[in-house]
Amino acid sequence: MPRKREASTPRRRSKRGRPEPAEEEEEGLGGVPAVEEEDGSASVILARCSGDEPPRRKVQRDAVANEDENVFIGEPVPEVEARQRWPHRYQQPKEQTNERSQRLNSQDELEDIILAKCHFTRLKVDDQIYCLEDDAYVKAAENEENYICKIVEMFEAVDGTRYFTAQWFYRAKDTVIKTHDNFIDRRRVFLSELKDDNPIDCLVQKLNLHCLTPNANSDFTSVQVECDFYYDMMYLLPYSTFISLPPDITAEAVSESDSTISCENDTAESKGRALEKILLDLYSGCGAMSTGLCLGADNYGVKLVTKWAVDFNKHACDSLRLNHPETQVRNEPADDFLCLLREWERLCVSCSLIKSNSLPHPCLNLANHNNGESYNSHEEDDEEPRSDTDDEIYDVELILDVCFGDLNETGKSGLYFKIRWKGYDAAADTWEPIEGLSDCQHKLKEFVENGFKAKILPLPGDIDVICGGPPCQGISGFNRFRKTENPLEDPKNKQLEVFMDIVKFLKPRFVLMENVVDIVKFSHGFLGRYALGRLVGMNYQARLGIMAAGAYGLPQFRMRVFMWGALPGEKLPQYPLPTHNVVLRGSVPTEFESNTVAYDEGHGTRVKKALFLGDAISDLPPVENDESRDEREYVDEPKSGFQEFIRLGRDGMPGCILYDHCPLQLNEDDYTRVCNIPKLKGANFRDLTGVLVRDNKVEWDPKVERVYLPSGKPLVPDYAMTFSGGTSSEPFARLWWDETVPTVVTRAQPHNRAILHPEQDRVLTVRENARLQGFPDYYKLCGPIKERYIQVGNAVAVPVARALGYSLAMAFKGQSGTQPLLRLPEGFPEAFVPANQTLSEASR
Repeated sequence: MPRKREASTPRRRSKRGRPEPAEEEEEGLGGVPAVEEEDGSASVILARCSGDEPPRRKVQRDAVANEDENVFIGEPVPEVEARQRWPHRYQQPKEQTNERSQRLNSQDELEDIILAKCHFTRLKVDDQIYCLEDDAYVKAAENEENYICKIVEMFEAVDGTRYFTAQWFYRAKDTVIKTHDNFIDRRRVFLSELKDDNPIDCLVQKLNLHCLTPNANSDFTSVQVECDFYYDMMYLLPYSTFISLPPDITAEAVSESDSTISCENDTAESKGRALEKILLDLYSGCGAMSTGLCLGADNYGVKLVTKWAVDFNKHACDSLRLNHPETQVRNEPADDFLCLLREWERLCVSCSLIKSNSLPHPCLNLANHNNGESYNSHEEDDEEPRSDTDDEIYDVELILDVCFGDLNETGKSGLYFKIRWKGYDAAADTWEPIEGLSDCQHKLKEFVENGFKAKILPLPGDIDVICGGPPCQGISGFNRFRKTENPLEDPKNKQLEVFMDIVKFLKPRFVLMENVVDIVKFSHGFLGRYALGRLVGMNYQARLGIMAAGAYGLPQFRMRVFMWGALPGEKLPQYPLPTHNVVLRGSVPTEFESNTVAYDEGHGTRVKKALFLGDAISDLPPVENDESRDEREYVDEPKSGFQEFIRLGRDGMPGCILYDHCPLQLNEDDYTRVCNIPKLKGANFRDLTGVLVRDNKVEWDPKVERVYLPSGKPLVPDYAMTFSGGTSSEPFARLWWDETVPTVVTRAQPHNRAILHPEQDRVLTVRENARLQGFPDYYKLCGPIKERYIQVGNAVAVPVARALGYSLAMAFKGQSGTQPLLRLPEGFPEAFVPANQTLSEASR
């Protein structure tokens, strides 16, 4: 038996074809998506090219196969057939050059095509026979796991070298998920679009890979099919996309069970009945994200309704209730809400309302319940018998509500019901633990049955969309004790896990998560990778994009991360391309730069001019520092298309009442400082008496005596001089009419932010900030003024959510394109245009 020779090791190549060390970790696939036109053709407008490098598994071109051991078997493919199936292998160099010049950033641009003498369908390496379309291990570098590929081509080159073309598979750890591959079955791999040529002696071993039909009901934790690996999705580098296999691949796939995704909805829609799509808004704040999504979906003919919203902030919940009376708003922590959902499911099982794997609730024993609806105010104590007069008995008239938490502050959370007592009014209502209602089984059953019919809480399968922005204060730059090794160990980041746990429990058709850019920036993108890993591990399609608010018709930059999820069988929503020409600002890590939703430079597509501060707020009436009125009338007419649109009421007619146009009142010292800031573009504390600027750094002017305020404090505070090492110009800085602001913040203090009105001696009002976030003027906020600033600053920019809602509606209708990006209709949204453009001009 001949001695087995070592196979050649495929080398990875950079995008420009330079060999790179095999052990250097890279991820993703090459290629840049074209924007899909309405007719399905590809436009020359490209998404921004990726900075990530795919694992190029390329061999050295001078590798020589062993003639005795590694050979093609059988007759060559007939020449006519080979030229039809693989025409690029038989073109002359001039033809190749012409073809490449017409293609858009194809892989063939990165390297020369190897010309073929002839093709084969079988080959033998080390006494093992491989056929076309077989799956195999390919030799990797020393101490690395072998690569996995599908053999899609076998040919002998014109120089006599024997090649196979590999279409590569990714393990989860080789994708953007990286170290969060623990959520993915080790046998689960992801098909890529990347193909390249390798000498046949790189083949190591034949594999048994199974292609599984996408199935929403399987988490793939224990696939029963006997195989080495299985796959049900593709992994594509643009926008870190995990997407269901195309139909031509899954047509003959092996499936564990039949998919039952959205059958009822799809059938009803096919019959022409308009159905509501149900939205759950988690970490809802005052409701900006869900508001925008519903507006955008309506623009494409889908009625999306926010049925439930959950937030811990009471004032934000009050604002949401006021503006969306149709929504059931729950003011509670999201982790308590998740526990409540689980308990509610068990209660519904106890009442035989649903079938589930969950066990019945132990406190609802309908087989032995007592019809006497009474409640003992004291628990039984076996050690100390009580007299008849020790226990007060109250009769339950009605059960009004249910929640989960530690309402009695005992240190132990549980299920509580709100009780209306017989003979008492609403002022005497109390929250009682379920354990104390053992004698009220009939009332409990009645409440659960009525609540089930009224859908007071969602059950698995009730939700079409979950959206939310789980807070991750643990990654904030203001947190000096951030955990860089494992940010999830920080309780301040726990809500990201809770969000994903709620998704896992309710299994909505679509998921949209929003967060700050630090989620992909801090600790090498630990939390962003975690979120993607959780979604994919739950068998969701997923993609990640970074969007700037200013690119969708607002005068602020505000970069945010948005992550889509979609069940198998659904269309994965796309990211809408910008409508306004904003030069993006903000620090995005190099690895995720390609996730920024933007046109490529020189795209040639007309987009609207960027909006400025004046386009948003120049029509608002002047107010003083001590203005306290929450309502007032407009004074001037709209001066821009933006202002025309933002002033429309809920009925689409121009509104007449202006809400929340009042500023945070500055203290006397700060107000005096603001009054001394010149009303000029770029003016700030550096213009105050006694400040000298050299090389963009402030210092005290030795020739000027320091000025003091009547309170005894200095006109120029020390903290302004030392902020950012004396290089910052933001303390007590005025914004200006022709500027785009960086981002709307939650605190209205001028000490370290440019937040002063251009021409009035005050900070921007709540309404002015709300306009910068795209809130319509009719959207009224609740709570103390500081709380209203917080609600606006924490909100998702409404126009961005609206654009995403339009994309979501396309996915609902099964009309999302195959590329990750889409172009919004001309003039979307119609009125968000600069002051020098009319609505009619914008629509053209």
